Amino acid sequence: MPITKTISSIPLPDGYERLQVQENSFAHFLRQLPLKADRTVYLYNGKPKINQAAQYAVLEVSVGNKDLQQCADAVMRLRAEYLKKQNKPICFADNNRKKYCWEQYKTRGWQPYLDIVFGMCGTASLEKELKPKNWQTLAAGDVLIKGGSPGHAVIVMDLARHKQTGELIYLLAQSYMPAQDIHVLKNTSNKNLNPWYSASSNKIIATPEWTFYESQLRSWP
Repeated sequence: MPITKTISSIPLPDGYERLQVQENSFAHFLRQLPLKADRTVYLYNGKPKINQAAQYAVLEVSVGNKDLQQCADAVMRLRAEYLKKQNKPICFADNNRKKYCWEQYKTRGWQPYLDIVFGMCGTASLEKELKPKNWQTLAAGDVLIKGGSPGHAVIVMDLARHKQTGELIYLLAQSYMPAQDIHVLKNTSNKNLNPWYSASSNKIIATPEWTFYESQLRSWP
């Protein structure tokens, strides 16, 4: 398996090309995220995750040193990093709609602010914040999410389309429990597309550690 340096360098299956994205968009930000040369997923405490079969690649993004940056938190981390880079307001709400905004916590520092967000927000609150979305308009940055306990969330990292058939394919990334490196998921159901997923295959999205449904697609407000 060749070493890839960024999301944008993950190889495509034959006949596909990546969709064009605007330079300052969330989609462009996700595409430029660096990947580690080491494909091992490590937990927040530095120990390797027990299941090393789910990931295709590992993002070069901090997981922190507390058991906080789990599934929804990783999604919020990527969104927050993008907004910070764009110098845009950053706010996340808990389950009671109380907002935690970067502007309020700047003096504490970036990671302490994120730790507060991760401690107060989760899949249930993030699901409320995001907008339901039609599967036919799937885009990079969208989130598949099941709120609650147990719940889970993964983020769409990139999209490509077949030059002749028009079939859309996409990449997914996640963190999980305990808090661990964010990683690009393998597609264990279709080895010909792996790690890409077909947007037209069926209404069920079977990822290595969770099954989602098209109706669970959400986008940012």
